[in-house]
Amino acid sequence: MAILFTSGNDWTGLILRLTLGLIIFPHGAQKLLGWFGGYGFTGTMNFFTGTVHLPWLIGLLVILIEFFGSLFLIAGLGSRLWAIAMIVLMLGIIFTSHVQNGFFINWSGTQAGEGFEYHLFAIGLSLALLFNGSGKFSLDGRVFAY
Repeated sequence: MAILFTSGNDWTGLILRLTLGLIIFPHGAQKLLGWFGGYGFTGTMNFFTGTVHLPWLIGLLVILIEFFGSLFLIAGLGSRLWAIAMIVLMLGIIFTSHVQNGFFINWSGTQAGEGFEYHLFAIGLSLALLFNGSGKFSLDGRVFAY
């Protein structure tokens, strides 16, 4: 259990968790709170269960992982656990919503939808964070000795 929470005091972990947390946070805030042009909890859950046909529990987990996971990553608490959650989340998103659109983000607007390169990027950051740990200024580093 200690390996999940102990972390070195390096800049790499800090950069990884802040980058991942700050990139994912707006997506979670859209889904949970309706910020940044999102639909909020009810609208997002209706989309997940009605349009995408996800089970209610999976839809709830997506929202909670994106919102609270990003905040915990920014704070550096349980970063390895949240990195695992992000990997699972992004793999699920790729295979349920984006793999059929190919690799590239739809920059030109000519594809049927968005590709999965963003999600692959998030998986890469999560894997690096999983192996590295939270780094400098993390709550993991304060709660668990280096």
